[in-house]
Amino acid sequence: MQTKLAKKYPSEVIPFMEKWKILLGDGTRTDSLLNFEKEGFFYVEHEDNTNWVVYKTPNSGITSPNSSNTRTELGQKKRWIPKTGGKLTGTLKVQHVSTSGDATVSSSYSVVVGQIHSDEGHENEPLKIFYKKFPGHKKGSVFWNYEINTKGSNDGRWDYSTAVWGYDFSVVGSSPNSYPDEPEDGIALGEEFSYEVNVFEGVMYLTFISDGHETKTFTKNLLKSDFTSKRNIPQQVIDRYSLKRRVGIELDSAYTGEKQFFKQGAYNQANGKSTKSETYGGDISKQYANGSYAEVWFKKATVGEGSKP
Repeated sequence: MQTKLAKKYPSEVIPFMEKWKILLGDGTRTDSLLNFEKEGFFYVEHEDNTNWVVYKTPNSGITSPNSSNTRTELGQKKRWIPKTGGKLTGTLKVQHVSTSGDATVSSSYSVVVGQIHSDEGHENEPLKIFYKKFPGHKKGSVFWNYEINTKGSNDGRWDYSTAVWGYDFSVVGSSPNSYPDEPEDGIALGEEFSYEVNVFEGVMYLTFISDGHETKTFTKNLLKSDFTSKRNIPQQVIDRYSLKRRVGIELDSAYTGEKQFFKQGAYNQANGKSTKSETYGGDISKQYANGSYAEVWFKKATVGEGSKP
C-alpha cells in the first residue's frame, strides 16, 4: 500500500545522483540531480516502508538523436576503459512494460534497466540488461545482451543474448499477436531482483539475484573477442539477423581502450516504428492512461570502481 509521507527527492533515496546526468522521456535533460524530480517521469514513491526511485517513460516522446526509443535514464558522467573497469549495482522491480507491440520483434514489450555504453568507435553497447513480458503472461524474462564491436563498418552489428530467468532476446511470437508459452522460471511485474555489473581488469562479471530464484553469474571478456570469424557467430544470431541484414564479425580486441560509461533507469524498447507499439500520436497522458509506457522502480543502487571477484 502506498502512503503519503514527507516529500523526498530521488537524490535522498539513492545518494549517488551527483555522479550522473539524466534524459527524461519528454526530452528534459539535466546534469544536476540534487533535489531534482519531474512528475510523471522521475520521482519517489513510498511503498511498504520503502522509498523507491521511479523511472517512467512513454512509448513515444523526445529521445536522443541516435535512438527511436524514449528513456528516463541516468548516464554516468565518468568515463572509463575496460582495463580500468567500474562497478554498477541495482535493486529494482519493473512495474510496467508496454502492452502493445509486434510479438515477432524481439524488443517488443521490453525495457532496458542497466547498460554499459561505449563513448568511442561505433558507440556500441557491451551490455544491456533487459526485462520483457508478453501480454497476458504473469511472468516475464530477465536477460542480458552483448553487442559486438564491429570490425570495419557498423552495418553488420548484432547482439548476442543470454537468459537469466525466463527467455533470451531471440524468443519471439509466431505472428504479431501470438506469444510463446509463459516462462516457468520468469520474474513477475513487481517482483524484486538485483544485479551487479563488475568490470575488473577488462573482464565483465555479472551477478543476478532474486528471492525464490537461482542466483546466476556470467563472465565476458571485453578485451578479447569470441566472434572474430564467421564460424564463431552463434546460431542464435544467424537465425535472428541473417535474413534481415549483413551479419558482421567483431574486432579481435573487442572494446579494448574505448571509453565506456554506465546507464541505469528505464530505457523503453517499445516504439511506434520497429515494434509497432501504440503511441496515441505522441500524447504522453494518453499513453500513460492506456498502457503505452515503461516504469521501473529502484530502491538501491551504487556506482564505483571495479573490484577483484
